[in-house]
Amino acid sequence: MSTSAAPLADQATDTILSVNNIEVIYDHVILVLKGVSLTVPKGGIVAILGANGAGKTTTLKAISNLLRAERGEVTKGSIEFESERVDRLSPNDLVRKGCIQVMEGRHCFGHLTIDENLLTGAFTRRDGNAAIKRDLEMIYDYFPRLRQRKGSMAGYTSGGEQQMCAIGRAMMSRPKMVLLDEPSMGLAPQVVEEIFEIVKTLNTKEGVSFLLAEQNTNVALRYATYGYILETGRVVMDGEAKSLRENEDVKEFYLGVSGGDRKSFREVKSYKRRKRWLA
Repeated sequence: MSTSAAPLADQATDTILSVNNIEVIYDHVILVLKGVSLTVPKGGIVAILGANGAGKTTTLKAISNLLRAERGEVTKGSIEFESERVDRLSPNDLVRKGCIQVMEGRHCFGHLTIDENLLTGAFTRRDGNAAIKRDLEMIYDYFPRLRQRKGSMAGYTSGGEQQMCAIGRAMMSRPKMVLLDEPSMGLAPQVVEEIFEIVKTLNTKEGVSFLLAEQNTNVALRYATYGYILETGRVVMDGEAKSLRENEDVKEFYLGVSGGDRKSFREVKSYKRRKRWLA
């Protein structure tokens, strides 16, 4: 008994986020998430993968407590951040605890400059102007493109620069964890690589944990350490990123790589059935 208790204690200590069998319903009727569970280790990068409509964004909004604004709620299960239950907190309370979401579609303040956008991220801080200015310089060091455009209206910058601004703004709140929703959406492959490299650097050098929802499975599994695959609101597969990259079903269904010849129509029907992961 004693040998099995020690790993459980270590696991609790090393986990920053724990989502435990949650169910999410919209408008008191529409069941969107069904028994979703996942964990994020401290200092880790974890990916939630799946097609559009699989429930990735809903999972992030459930964690960041943004569902109520869309008539949604967590009706079962629990969410713990640093071993404390947080699914009943307000979004700003969660930000003060160190967990913040970067929304899908970037959502910068278009009428404000890049510099002003970044400073809005420090709104909840109480550690003084000197510390905020130091962190602003740190963000410009990580995002040199933003330094070049610091005086430009955010609405007139490129999609990649707006995504960098949104991540930088989140970092200005001094988070322990960032929830990153579809960071690659609508961006050129070269810009996507640049953003993921910066995320990896922030993770390594600043110790920030990341939970990212992403349709681009190929890129996500190269930078994440662990992944969860969602389909129709359920976790259908999870594992180490390397293991998922090498899984034949993941290769076929999400990476577009097939080991055999092209399928016949009869085999395609079987393929579609098998894609339900026998759930």
